[in-house]
Amino acid sequence: MPLKTLGVFLLLASRLNFIMGAVVFNWPDPFLDTLEDQLYRLGFSSASGFALNCAARQDTTIAAQWLRLAYHDAATHNSTTGTGGLDASIAFEFTRAQDVGEGMLASLGDFLGVQNQYVGMADTIAMGAINAVIGCGGPVIPFRGGRIDATEAGPATVPEPQQDLDSHIASFQTQGFNETEMIALVACGHSLGGVRQVDFPLIVTEDVPTGVQNFASNVGFDNTVVHEYLNSTTENVLVVGSNITTRSDLRIFSSDGNVTMQSLASPDTFNEVCADLIGRMINTVPSTVTLTDPIEPFDFKVWNTHLFPQGGSLAFLATLRIIETGANRTVTMFWKERTGTFCPTEGCSIAPFQVESEVPSLYGQLKGVTAFILHSFNASIDLVTSISHFWFEINDNDGSAPFIVDNNGANYTIDQDVLLYDPRRTIATFASQPVVVVGVKDSSTSTNVTALSMIANPILDSDPGVPLPINITTVFELDSSNPPADGYTFYSAPIVNTLDNTIRTTVNGTAYSLWVRFLTAAGV
Repeated sequence: MPLKTLGVFLLLASRLNFIMGAVVFNWPDPFLDTLEDQLYRLGFSSASGFALNCAARQDTTIAAQWLRLAYHDAATHNSTTGTGGLDASIAFEFTRAQDVGEGMLASLGDFLGVQNQYVGMADTIAMGAINAVIGCGGPVIPFRGGRIDATEAGPATVPEPQQDLDSHIASFQTQGFNETEMIALVACGHSLGGVRQVDFPLIVTEDVPTGVQNFASNVGFDNTVVHEYLNSTTENVLVVGSNITTRSDLRIFSSDGNVTMQSLASPDTFNEVCADLIGRMINTVPSTVTLTDPIEPFDFKVWNTHLFPQGGSLAFLATLRIIETGANRTVTMFWKERTGTFCPTEGCSIAPFQVESEVPSLYGQLKGVTAFILHSFNASIDLVTSISHFWFEINDNDGSAPFIVDNNGANYTIDQDVLLYDPRRTIATFASQPVVVVGVKDSSTSTNVTALSMIANPILDSDPGVPLPINITTVFELDSSNPPADGYTFYSAPIVNTLDNTIRTTVNGTAYSLWVRFLTAAGV
């Protein structure tokens, strides 16, 4: 393949796999790599830590704000025309009266900065809903990825409290939910949060010291909202508020003679039904979008790979992440050369220089992952023969035969060694913007090197704009502080986003592309 622009090809290939119904992580896959990290790695899970323990904000909870955001985004769906749904169009809609509330903009701000060229805001909002539920003690909801961000507002179809029952039933039917599902979904959503007086003064008419009238007396995600409704102790303003017109929960909950609400009095039933309905809600997408199968934690995942020239050879860094099983494992990395002969028949090999344990996200823990074990390698590769692919041999040291981890039989392939990100020459500190250095092989003429980065579009009180990430392009300059070495010419540029960059160049008529997930200087 003369054109080395892997990103688009891999994205399309991975989407095809999902259509076939097989979610398999074949490295490198920036799309799945990002989603799995955000779901299961602590610190990378779409700001999920904000919602832990039902954390409070603005006299409500962050979780309630995230769940409301997700529903208001998904409520634009029309199941007849196949349009709308959870597509991040809410970023263009937050100024509407039906979307009023500080939590809308605050939630979008929570999610800004974790998107990249493969995973957008819509997937992030969906993950936020899942983390909102588990962060308040609710059930685990499977996650499917692949949502496509809208570029404009959707229709103003969010149901409003002053509407009559027939209007609500019609709205939910359009979204794809029948009357029973409508009742349950409202109960699930209103297990958290409440109504803010400043936003809805015609609903919260009495003096409320905190400024928010909660739906239930309990803060967590449970069926307290159901029990308090059934035993007539509720203070849900949408049930017992003095403004009869806006008692929408009362109309909805009682619409089938309380049959559905009585069924939700069982905690197990409540959790099971809510997991299903909220899952369906966040999976409500335009008919042109195909979501993945549920993404489970990968048993073996290659991470943090870097190939770069160093002192007459090529340094190759790689980490194999393995789910902890309790086995006393020995892991060996093997590789083969790109050209010529350097390694023995069985391949060159090296043991890890470091083995660490990493705590998974709460979502991962609830999926049964106790820890990730990181086996990190630092190999010295012959400069002339280079490296074509690598794999791992794992010995559980329990008498069983060692087994091979080789990217599902395809090996972990190093596609090219012409454009390389250099973490050792890169200058990165906590106090300043990193100056990123890349090496270009056999660059006999002036070479144009650029980086495409995604950054947060800042949310300003004076001019909030559209709170979605934006792409920027950075041009690299010839790096005079790093003279040519080992057949490579070095280029550098200050980079704003250290989490996701696609670096591109053309050498001798061939285009090369390198996706770099984390721009950090080695040893810093």
